[in-house]
Amino acid sequence: MTGQLAMRGGAAIRTKPFPSWPIYGREEEDALLRVLHSGKWGRMDGQEVATFEKQFAEYHGVPYAVAVVNGTVSLRIALLAAGIKAGDEVIVPPYTFLATASCVLEANATPIFVDLEPDTYNIDPAAIEKAITPRTRAIIPVHFAGLPADMDAIMAIARRHNLTVIEDAAHAHGAEYKGRRVGSIGHLASFSFQSSKNLCSGEGGILLTADKDLHEKCKAIHNCGRMPGRAWYEHFVISGNYRLGEFQGAILNAQFARMDDQTRHRDEMGAYLHEQLAKVPGIAPQNRGRYPVRHAYHLFSFRYDASVYGVPRSTFIKALTAEGVPATEGYALPLHQQPLFVNKAFGPYTACLDTHPGMNFENLPLPVCNRASAGEGAWLYQSLLLGGKRDMDDIAAAFHKLYDNRAELANAR
Repeated sequence: MTGQLAMRGGAAIRTKPFPSWPIYGREEEDALLRVLHSGKWGRMDGQEVATFEKQFAEYHGVPYAVAVVNGTVSLRIALLAAGIKAGDEVIVPPYTFLATASCVLEANATPIFVDLEPDTYNIDPAAIEKAITPRTRAIIPVHFAGLPADMDAIMAIARRHNLTVIEDAAHAHGAEYKGRRVGSIGHLASFSFQSSKNLCSGEGGILLTADKDLHEKCKAIHNCGRMPGRAWYEHFVISGNYRLGEFQGAILNAQFARMDDQTRHRDEMGAYLHEQLAKVPGIAPQNRGRYPVRHAYHLFSFRYDASVYGVPRSTFIKALTAEGVPATEGYALPLHQQPLFVNKAFGPYTACLDTHPGMNFENLPLPVCNRASAGEGAWLYQSLLLGGKRDMDDIAAAFHKLYDNRAELANAR
């Protein structure tokens, strides 16, 4: 690929915008007006949230779903329902959004960070096994970028040690692992519907489970500790009002009708782009070939080798974005190095400090994660994959242009 780099004044590979997000239409408008004019805006009065819960559960082949205000709350509720308490340990990955670990602290337990598979950035089952202690009670695997984690290995570990598995599927709407929908494999699953997510309502989340007892506990916790058939002002467990509203439910019902087609399209375009970018030296797309999957591609994750280009990741991302392909450095600060954990600023949740007083989060031996955050990991946004093959060709052309002009790139810092 010839031509001066766009960041140095040359013509950009791409000037046409990629598909924007969210996608919406008359269906969402009609749904919102339907709720507005009904006067039934709350979860306890209308049917939008109940309808969504039913169809989302059916889609995943599980009997129970509880919609809540966001994906952070859904993780916390899952831990409480699973009986996690002070002194317990929960194994989590460090390369993910804060909520995966902060929910453990809010259950007054200790998050135990373990390293990643180097070619997927999913949690490493071998590292999970090594981290188990007599205090371990649960595992929260994240399906990073929408690629299912190795759930067979994780569930086998959980069975051997009698652990609860809570799937963090915030990236993985519509993803499949060996023919099973992600969210139907663990004991509980949590999804997010925040604005950037592949199924979104601005804010929102949901819990899935096939276990009736866990469902009843989640239901009570999300609804102020109430129990079916009991008085409205009777409260049986520590809880809160975490109910999703009818406006969000209405949007989700409209968005859900598009989700499966969008997921198939992202998976197809992601696989095509993977094939193209695998040809670019110094770029290694996330490995999706270990076992049969449908990748949700909330992110198109790739590893960047700075030694090939002679510039740090930040410069490469700046140059790629200048060529019309928006990209990001991703989780440039891993969870265990966040100020929250470095300073142990856990507020009233002190059990972690009591049971693990010498824990030094900042210097945990997590080499794969540390490389990913420090300079190796990067990703493209899911909306780019809603384009067609010509759009993917433009993305690939931008990567090739940076490689072909790497000498110029090295002088652009």
